[in-house]
Amino acid sequence: MLRRLRERNEWKFFGVLTKADPRLAATWWGALVLRGVLPAVFAIAMGALVGAVQGGRSLAGPLTFVAIVFILLQVLPPIHQAISANLGDRTAAWLYDRLTEACVHPPGIGHLEDPKLTTDLTVARDFDLGMTGPPMQISVDFIAGGLVTMFGGLASAAVLFAYAWWAPIVLGGAWLATHWLLRESAVWRDRNTDEVRAAQRDADYAYRLAVDPAPAKELRLFGLAGWTIDRFVARRTRLHALQYEATRLREKPVLWSLLLVGGANVAFFWSLANAAVHGGVSLAQAVVFAQTAVGVSMIAFGGLNWALDGAAAPVGAVLRLEPGMAAAGALRGADSQSRPADGQPAREIRFRDLSFAYPGGSPVLDRFDLTIPAGSSLAIVGQNGAGKTTLAKLLCRLYDPQSGAIEVDGVDLSEFSVRSWRDRVTAVFQDFTRFELSLRDNVAPAGAPDEVVRGALASAGAANLADLDTVLARGYAGGTDLSGGQWQRVALARALCAVQLGAGCAVKRRSSTASSPPHGAARRSSSRTVSPRFAMPTGSACSRRAASSSSGRTTS
Repeated sequence: MLRRLRERNEWKFFGVLTKADPRLAATWWGALVLRGVLPAVFAIAMGALVGAVQGGRSLAGPLTFVAIVFILLQVLPPIHQAISANLGDRTAAWLYDRLTEACVHPPGIGHLEDPKLTTDLTVARDFDLGMTGPPMQISVDFIAGGLVTMFGGLASAAVLFAYAWWAPIVLGGAWLATHWLLRESAVWRDRNTDEVRAAQRDADYAYRLAVDPAPAKELRLFGLAGWTIDRFVARRTRLHALQYEATRLREKPVLWSLLLVGGANVAFFWSLANAAVHGGVSLAQAVVFAQTAVGVSMIAFGGLNWALDGAAAPVGAVLRLEPGMAAAGALRGADSQSRPADGQPAREIRFRDLSFAYPGGSPVLDRFDLTIPAGSSLAIVGQNGAGKTTLAKLLCRLYDPQSGAIEVDGVDLSEFSVRSWRDRVTAVFQDFTRFELSLRDNVAPAGAPDEVVRGALASAGAANLADLDTVLARGYAGGTDLSGGQWQRVALARALCAVQLGAGCAVKRRSSTASSPPHGAARRSSSRTVSPRFAMPTGSACSRRAASSSSGRTTS
């Protein structure tokens, strides 16, 4: 039972609050408990005030007590709300940090394309955008409100033990039973089943089709505006139907709840009235017990409310993704003391009996054989889906083949250090990245002397695109955007710049006034005549230009 409870997303959520910020989480819990007990304390304070009036005693002490509790009841909620917002922000940042590490750290990229991880990745990536529920800073406040109400009801029930042992059991049990009968709380019915989450993913995709700039051209060209809206409405309707089904109220449970709660309250208040009439309780005690009996009703409206669905789901998704992504993105030998790839290859690269399939897909390469002599240029031509880009990905060690091997001078590629081998390789893929950064940072994200950046742009036919400091995105002051062909040239310049610096060996210092490359870069540049690097642009006209401007390097 305890193990199953710890596996629930709700349990994991509250554990993550402490990991995100231990001190702030402790403060949040302290304020939550204090707010929860204050209604019961206020009832006791009112009883003390009535008793003082009835007994003719000084009212200074009871009135001060009532005033303090009343002020706390008014002051604590906004303070707690601010604490909740800060804790929500810290929790969201913690989740994003963990997700970023889980996505970036694996040496391969299989974890980003594994269909088994897609649902969790979508939930973890978009949780704080307000599409699947309130952002975390708002959700934490909603959750706090539900728990404060629950604690207030329980604290009021505890006071009733002073009246009779059965009173809190009868009243508290009746109000608590409404959670089970109505099944409104996520404790009883999870709104984040696989079916609901799949529907959420479909609905979000339909929404992005309508609002993202990329699909806009074809939606209009092919007259798909109505189709897009119909698809969005259908997906959202399906999602809302599933969510409603998980929390819907039914007539019979409502009737049973009314009978149970009504009977419990009739029994208690009849007993309290009878005790007051016959002198079993004083007027002050009757005030306290009557007020706390009403306070017990907060149990029905408190607890783990709907906001916990959206807040706990990404927590569970991130915690599941960490081990799953580490395994799916692992590469053979990546963690071992692998040999360096300096000077490789001197003779050849060979694909030997190679077979490969993407996660959940059919084989792309089946017992593929190819030998590429060092210092040669090679163009691989084939139909779409024949595996041309896949070969480049395998040679970049973004994946490991399922069988066979890639051999560099007779040594299996998996025996080389992943980082060392990638320092020898550069590539331009069809889906290259368009950084919303300056032109300089698009060509050399890790940094390079300006003369190297300009030289790479000139070699790629992009010498006069923009100033090096111009941001390549219209959303920034002074920014601009490029055409598709211009972006291809920038991506090609990025690869050629890497070749000039040693095929990916970054220059850490950047100087716009430097007249010559740093010493390390010059040394690597001169060594290329002895040990050629491998540039592998794939697709479009970039391949032909790279093959002609990077002689002595392999091109697919």
